[in-house]
Amino acid sequence: MPRIALGLEYDGSDFVGWQWQTGQRNVQACVEEAVSKVAAERVTVHCAGRTDAGVHALEQVIHFDTHTHRECRSWLMGANANLPDDVRVLWAKEVGPGFHARYSAVARYYRYVILNRPMKSALYRKQVTWCFYPLDESKMQEAANHLLGHHDFSSFRAQGCQSKSPSRIMHFIRVRRENERVIIDLSANAFLHHMVRNIAGVLMEIGTGKKPADWTSQLLDLRDRKLGGVTAPSDGLYLGGVCYPPAFGLPNDPIFDLLPPNAARHVHPGGGDGEDIR
Repeated sequence: MPRIALGLEYDGSDFVGWQWQTGQRNVQACVEEAVSKVAAERVTVHCAGRTDAGVHALEQVIHFDTHTHRECRSWLMGANANLPDDVRVLWAKEVGPGFHARYSAVARYYRYVILNRPMKSALYRKQVTWCFYPLDESKMQEAANHLLGHHDFSSFRAQGCQSKSPSRIMHFIRVRRENERVIIDLSANAFLHHMVRNIAGVLMEIGTGKKPADWTSQLLDLRDRKLGGVTAPSDGLYLGGVCYPPAFGLPNDPIFDLLPPNAARHVHPGGGDGEDIR
């Protein structure tokens, strides 16, 4: 029974999120319907991490089992022919039964995009978060450095987060400016619910000068979400990619070259959550 892995790109603007919700437009339902048509049987897909309403994906990874044998190109082209315009399959690969899109991941990365100019965008209303105050990206990077390594991220998790442990290992955070955009790339072994959006909110407060650069360190010590600042909007959040051990032969985004050499040892129990993954 073949197991197929797919890499997906989607615009989350018009979805209630990845996961099935009755009567609501969700990414999972769109993908399962498209793939089932190619397979000529009903299939269930499993994702690397659930994304919340309005969250996008540069590369979500899924897998499914099927009795149907197809060439990888057929899965790729056939699924895309049946998907809406805001979801696309980027690649397809047959994998062994030991692969699981979620549990086999050793790291994930998210991207948060901020449009930093006086006026909102008419073209990217739902693809970026707008901040009209000038942002100091160097101060944001200085603040982000305090979050690297193994920490209790209680101050950066949603109050309703269901993860059993607030402990996560942050592999890297990179803050850079590209003209009018400030881009935050983060990678960890796993993420808590709203963790990326909460970090982005804190870094934006620091970038505008409202808080000092060591506020991130103070929040880690406080371990209290009530003191943790504003949750940034979902518009600017993207699931950037998922990293798997080389043995699976899946494409890994070049950004994962920034991972420390021992990152593969730090797989979260059960494969971890992503932005859990919302």
